[in-house]
Amino acid sequence: MSKRLLNALEYPQADSLNLNDPITFKKIVVWLETNRIKRAPPNIFNALKNINGGDWDNVFIKYKDGLGCPVLETKLEELQWLLGYAVQIATSANRNLYLKYAVENIQTTNAPTVVAENPLDKLDFRSKEFANGINELAKILKVVPHPDPLITLRAVRKVITNRMAPDRVENPQKYIVEGTPFPFQEADLGFDLNDPVLNNAAKILRMLYIHDVRDLQTKANELIVAAQSVTANPKTDTRLGKVGF
Repeated sequence: MSKRLLNALEYPQADSLNLNDPITFKKIVVWLETNRIKRAPPNIFNALKNINGGDWDNVFIKYKDGLGCPVLETKLEELQWLLGYAVQIATSANRNLYLKYAVENIQTTNAPTVVAENPLDKLDFRSKEFANGINELAKILKVVPHPDPLITLRAVRKVITNRMAPDRVENPQKYIVEGTPFPFQEADLGFDLNDPVLNNAAKILRMLYIHDVRDLQTKANELIVAAQSVTANPKTDTRLGKVGF
């Protein structure tokens, strides 16, 4: 990958380089800064060009920090990052040259026309008509509409799934929650937001989170029981047992 990037950046003799050689590594760094990156202060750049200097590694650390290079484990990883950085600079500098090769500008006259059979595929989910339709449906289901119609659609789907499934409509008594409402206003939040409305909102969010965790735990327990019913059959034939060897 590094040699391919070096070729793309027109580094001389990129295919025949030994990237594990320390001197070659230093020469590439100097070449990249001289011809492609061009971001080092004069004092750092002059010190980098002295590849035989004993303080080169310390100067290189300062150079990397100036470019925002993350902490990497090997020299090859550092070289790969510098090459990517140089390619990014070259691409940005020649943006207009590469735009004509962008995917959105490629003519697709020879591409087959795909006719979608699902009518939902033809909907424009950002159109005004779609937003109005979702908002009307939300009002019927007594769902507070959101400025983003897709978020409103998720809420509508959740209401329909949880309350209008065939079994829930035929047997509502199985799903209607009974009991005394929990006085969440009196619950201890554990911290104070200095606003009663925000405090109540935080309490509600905490209760919803606890509800989701308990629901997940219930489903996990049901899964464990279902697996045990297969793997832990209590009807054991003791005649098949064997003691010793």
